Amino acid sequence: MNILTVKNGKELSDVASSHILKAVKDKPDLVLGIATGGTPSGTYQQLVEKVQLHSVDLSNIKTVNLDEYVGLARNHEESYWHYLHEHLYGPLGLSPDQALIPNGLNENLEKECVRYEKAIEKVGGVDLQILGVGRNGHIGFNEPGTPLDSKTHVVELTDSTRQANARFFDDPSEVPTRAITVGISTIMKSRSILLLASGKEKSDAVSALLSGKIDPQWPVTVLNQHPDVTLVVTEDAKAEEHEHAE
Repeated sequence: MNILTVKNGKELSDVASSHILKAVKDKPDLVLGIATGGTPSGTYQQLVEKVQLHSVDLSNIKTVNLDEYVGLARNHEESYWHYLHEHLYGPLGLSPDQALIPNGLNENLEKECVRYEKAIEKVGGVDLQILGVGRNGHIGFNEPGTPLDSKTHVVELTDSTRQANARFFDDPSEVPTRAITVGISTIMKSRSILLLASGKEKSDAVSALLSGKIDPQWPVTVLNQHPDVTLVVTEDAKAEEHEHAE
């Protein structure tokens, strides 16, 4: 694992966006796995600025979104479809057919999960997967205890995850209780992974990861088995003196 320790979220966004930009330059038809959430948003903002500054051609890339809420229409301002079109696809001028996002309104969610898994395979799999990490160690919406061999599936969101996401909604009761998420085994098929961790509230998860052990109660630790992971972590999230509790 390549570990890049940075001072703060702004520096994290700078380093991460440069990493993504280099990947696109090296492979113009890159398949980029997209995460949403608080930590990656600054990275996407800086990525847009750098793409525009350097006139990088993105017409041949494809994006694969990690997850989507169940029950939110795509035009709902808190759907991940809306978020990504607002912050990434629109500013970068990507066309809708370049983006894969699960359909959280599909009446048959199990079929939607199978369809999405096949759609990822059809584009050749993910070249570079961006990941954030939850304070409980979740990646995507794969909560603690998720089987490590899981594929795209429907997940019941934990209270802690819903509380963490409540800041994006006018009323906490509006936070969906379920989501479709790419599974852990699917994430692990990505050829390379860029993991972003910012803030002291993420220090337990980072500590679990850096212990080197695989613990299903900390899903992020599965990345210790991946051959190509770059962790960009802020100093306060990498509390080296904090030992992960056994």
